[in-house]
Amino acid sequence: MLYAQTTPADKRAAFRERLAGGELLRFPGAFNPLSARLIERKGFEGVYISGAVLSADLGLPDIGLTTLTEVAGRAKQIARMTELPAIVDADTGFGEPMNVARTVQEMEDAGLAGLHIEDQVNPKRCGHLDGKQVVDEHTALQRIRAAVDARRDPNFLIMARTDIRAVDGLDAAVDRARRLVDAGADAIFPEAMASLEEFAAIRAAVDVPLLANMTEFGKSDLFTVQQLADVGMNLVIWPVSMLRIAMGATGRALDELTDAGALTRLLPEMQHRADLYDLIDYEGYNRFDTSIFNFTVAR
Repeated sequence: MLYAQTTPADKRAAFRERLAGGELLRFPGAFNPLSARLIERKGFEGVYISGAVLSADLGLPDIGLTTLTEVAGRAKQIARMTELPAIVDADTGFGEPMNVARTVQEMEDAGLAGLHIEDQVNPKRCGHLDGKQVVDEHTALQRIRAAVDARRDPNFLIMARTDIRAVDGLDAAVDRARRLVDAGADAIFPEAMASLEEFAAIRAAVDVPLLANMTEFGKSDLFTVQQLADVGMNLVIWPVSMLRIAMGATGRALDELTDAGALTRLLPEMQHRADLYDLIDYEGYNRFDTSIFNFTVAR
């Protein structure tokens, strides 16, 4: 009932322990709090909160238009709804190093298990678009040092994302990954890798957890969980997939309303009311205080 029973501190500690175990942890992207609860129900290890999804949810492109308070507020709503650890996309940290420091503490207070900060110029671009620009090494390392210095819970994961592969090539990505680890990054997110061999090259270069981004319609092929595990990845995200599927289904439903005037044909594709009520835990609220919550759940 209501929110997760596990405290943010306990989620972080359990996440860091599991991450250190070497298995590949799967973090599908949640596009709202209810989808985060479904991710948990389906047996995944964590929840990812994408900046692109939060932008799209507001009807905006992923070009750095969202603010820290918008992202932290929505991330809190999602993270508190599940017992799973949640990682959030913090873009470039929403400003200069002092802004990065504030971002880390805001995300800690929002109940997140970790975040990633990228090395793009501000305003940033979606990691799988052309025309990206990255900051110089000094600026990239400043951001990570500020993030590490600002955190209060040592289990809060500071992940460094580098977009330099698409700008200066794989060798530059390997070098920057090493420098980011030296600056204190707990994990590395090498964006827009072109092959499994490129993931393997990053794996050979650093001895911290690595994240693979399996976003559709981007620069990377869609590798399986097993393929990524075989080259030593520790985390995999599908950041926008659930939103894309939901919006695709919504578009088809609207077309069906236009063409047929009813959605009867699509009933088998819908989440049943009983399943929704079970996911929301209507019965738990009913048991909590029947003098107030005196409704019954339809079957």
